[in-house]
Amino acid sequence: MPHPATAVQETAGGVAPHLRRLLEFVEPDRDDVCLDVARGRGPMPAALRPQVRHLTAVDATPAPEEPGRGGRMATVEFGTGPVRITGSADDGDRPPAMATREDPRPRPASPAVKADATALPYRDDAFSLVTARFSLYTLGEPDPVLRELLRVCRPGGRLIIADLVRGNLAGPERDRIERLRDPDHPGTPSIARLTEMITSAGATIRRLDVFTVERPVEPWLAGARDEASADRIREALTDEVDGGPRTGAKPRVIGGELWFTQSWAHVAAEPI
Repeated sequence: MPHPATAVQETAGGVAPHLRRLLEFVEPDRDDVCLDVARGRGPMPAALRPQVRHLTAVDATPAPEEPGRGGRMATVEFGTGPVRITGSADDGDRPPAMATREDPRPRPASPAVKADATALPYRDDAFSLVTARFSLYTLGEPDPVLRELLRVCRPGGRLIIADLVRGNLAGPERDRIERLRDPDHPGTPSIARLTEMITSAGATIRRLDVFTVERPVEPWLAGARDEASADRIREALTDEVDGGPRTGAKPRVIGGELWFTQSWAHVAAEPI
């Protein structure tokens, strides 16, 4: 049987490079029984399904807040738009090709199971592979979510967390920009904090992949709470490009468009 990473490369086709990187990190096996837990609809189930024996997708979108009670923004998908992994072969000053976008075509897949991420309707040790991509902080309090993901992951299995992080020595400036876009943003954890939460929940860290991506600002700002907030972010990023105060987003102009950076982490953990 080919190495899992090779199998992903052979079947990934139009998969965006950053998603392919995650699939290769996951190392799916033909014998895996997989659970993917997300807030809304994401690309992982369709990408993983051909690589494993069985996949269950859970949509753990919390119930809507009552009017006037606040709560997180209604957006439930982490649509990245075009993304470039910094340091990759095409890391020049040209915008990336369409292949770097997440595939927008319809994904033939079974409907996701609606469930609470802190009370999944599955027995202990039910899955050999459990994944959560850009959803840990949107599913509820991360500590009970992690404990529940580990509960359904069998001994010797893998829990894969993919999420935004900041450097261990990075300051709070980056979260100011995130909260301008989404006032309910819970804050970006440091790499050390993310791994600490996973180990405290009852797991051992087996592998870690941290890297920087660049994204165009405008698709990201489409999720801003209002246009006034989006304008404030554009102004802050443009000021930094012109030598003004740092935002932590390291913006630059590529092909006449404003781009910014994020740090992403892939963590592979095993239940203790």
